[in-house]
Amino acid sequence: MRLGTSAVERLGHWLDSLVENTPGDRERYIDFLRLFSIGVVIIWHWTLSVNHWTGDRFVNPNPIESVPGGWALTWLLQIMPVFFIVGGYANYAGWQSARQRGVGWASFLGRRLRRLLVPVAFFVLLWALFDVVARVLVPGYTGVLHYGLIVFTPLWFIGAYTGVILLSPLTTTLHERARWTTIGVLAGTVLLADVGRLAGGVEALGLVNTGLVWVLIHQLGYFYRDGTLLRLGRTGAAAVAGGGLLALVGLTVLGPYPRSMVTVPGQPFSNILPTTVAVAVVAVFQLGVIMLARDRVSRWLQRPVAWKPVIAGNAVILTVFVWHMTALLVVLVLYRAAGGVLLTVPTAEWWAQRWFWVAAPAVVLAGFVAAFGWLEISGRSLGRNRSRRPAG
Repeated sequence: MRLGTSAVERLGHWLDSLVENTPGDRERYIDFLRLFSIGVVIIWHWTLSVNHWTGDRFVNPNPIESVPGGWALTWLLQIMPVFFIVGGYANYAGWQSARQRGVGWASFLGRRLRRLLVPVAFFVLLWALFDVVARVLVPGYTGVLHYGLIVFTPLWFIGAYTGVILLSPLTTTLHERARWTTIGVLAGTVLLADVGRLAGGVEALGLVNTGLVWVLIHQLGYFYRDGTLLRLGRTGAAAVAGGGLLALVGLTVLGPYPRSMVTVPGQPFSNILPTTVAVAVVAVFQLGVIMLARDRVSRWLQRPVAWKPVIAGNAVILTVFVWHMTALLVVLVLYRAAGGVLLTVPTAEWWAQRWFWVAAPAVVLAGFVAAFGWLEISGRSLGRNRSRRPAG
């Protein structure tokens, strides 16, 4: 679906068609959570990181240690676990649909990975071409991997998510055969790996958990898809949230884990990289919270005025995600070129500028989406034409 002369009109008709033809049994809340979680990540990167120039490169440390009680915000705003829970729901739904249509695991994975990796490959290719041309034409150009490595921040997530997609035919089968044993073994392995790393000094286990924790979190989405979480009701959801919160307090206040779920200066180690069991516990807490909000938000999403933006955002969500740090880099470069001073500490003046660091990158990002979003839209449209049944 390439953008042309009447692109806006065609896009509007296409979105209206999707709204009108949304199946009555579609779990709209999943689509909302996918968009919401990516939105929180982007706003965090743009506004709640101290983006500044060190003299030869842009960096973006988090200022959480400068905000009294700021670490508590990360228990909700480090929201990538929600995206992986949503991914678990969607991948399980997609694999169920594929099996019902007689589609094998290779075709299922091929379609899933094309939707994920084609926009990413296009992003990497364009940056590579830009870097080659800039090295030829700009004297002293040091390369984006030196001055602007921050633009590739989203790619760690893409790698982790690719891994859980590749494993989804296996992990869904294990869930169907022995769901509680499977989740228990995963959780136990994650815990043992952390013990081996933190108490035994085996640092390689940190790499193991950096993958395994996200597999565990992805597996939680299967309990949403199979109805287990829905049958718990609000009381059960509150118990999940409360249990996760108590476990998190125990791990971070009484235990050895840092309280912040993002990397900040001064921590003895990071919870996010290598990923620790604390992030898995955050996922349990957040799972309870989102289930508590499900009914109210789901009713709101029945309104076309609410549902249409969710469809529109999800249609280009990967494009938005992979390009959002490039949009920030463009603004950082232009801001410095115009004489603006990038503050290195979160002063009152820094906080007063936060609105600008939402608005300006958003304008640039809109341009990237207008230019490159057609690639993702085309892939999703092709997938819908192949199968009219939604798979999350």
